[in-house]
Amino acid sequence: MITVENLSKSFAANGNSVIALRDVSVDVQAGSLFGVVGPAGSGKSVLARCIALQERPDRGVVRLDGLNTGTLDGRRLREIRRQLGVVSTKPELLAERTIAGNIASPLEQLGVDGPQRRSRVGSLLDLVGLTQRAAQRPGELTAGQLRRVAVAKALAAAPAVLLADDPTAGVDPEEAGAVLTVLDRARSELGTTVVITTPDAGVVRRVCDDVAVLEDGTVVERGTVLDLISNPASRTAQALLPAIETTRSQAARYDRSVDVVLVGFASVGALLPEAAGRFDVEFATIGGGLTRIGDTPVGRFRLGVRGERADAALAWVAERGGHVTHTARGPQGVAA
Repeated sequence: MITVENLSKSFAANGNSVIALRDVSVDVQAGSLFGVVGPAGSGKSVLARCIALQERPDRGVVRLDGLNTGTLDGRRLREIRRQLGVVSTKPELLAERTIAGNIASPLEQLGVDGPQRRSRVGSLLDLVGLTQRAAQRPGELTAGQLRRVAVAKALAAAPAVLLADDPTAGVDPEEAGAVLTVLDRARSELGTTVVITTPDAGVVRRVCDDVAVLEDGTVVERGTVLDLISNPASRTAQALLPAIETTRSQAARYDRSVDVVLVGFASVGALLPEAAGRFDVEFATIGGGLTRIGDTPVGRFRLGVRGERADAALAWVAERGGHVTHTARGPQGVAA
């Protein structure tokens, strides 16, 4: 588990002090895939470097499984750093070495013998889907393939934690999904705790379990992704949930309109039809849609509602995990 407590970090620039992080606190559960999201300059990369022990904070503590890393130096610091794999936005690969050779280089530095080294490299090539590219050089690969090689190299020494700084930057959308799949496989198949920094909420939608949203060096929102999207007012929900667009004429056909967020297969597939049948009310979708958060289906809908027992039906939906927001009765409050 990674615990960041009240972390602050500043840098000197043009004679001034620029604050990169302000009292940042986050908890990353072991074996999770944690996303740090925010625009350029929000402090994401600085936080990742502090967690990777590449930067020392001005104040605050980074703990790895309870160990205060701020007290480490020398040999002990080097030992702990080996438990942390890092994938930067510009993969550091040797142009003259093959893909297999690049992945093997950390193992060579650790003195791992040839048979064990080859076995480990073969397993990692399979993990990142590049077995057929083992004998090629970096110059022959695409940006997305190079990023996957960088992930494999960072995993070579079997770190407990993998930090990937904006792993889809500069990668075509078609290849970005493959990079994220590799990071997800590292978590699920190797048990590696993965921390991703990204400006792209779509990355969170694809693979993250938990998220911290950074703005101007401050955490403005944090929690599990599924919990945050259940609150339509959260920044995470606004970024990830389908937009709602309705017209006055659509809403005018019903007694009222409500917004509903449903999470999970059972809720999305059955909750509204069952409520309508139980309470003899009509629910009609007049806006919103479906998406997926990882493997979980999520719906945000604006519903037109008609029926005398509508309040009871909506309360029943809320009791079973649906997040219901009452918007307006009839056409009032609906955009033309």
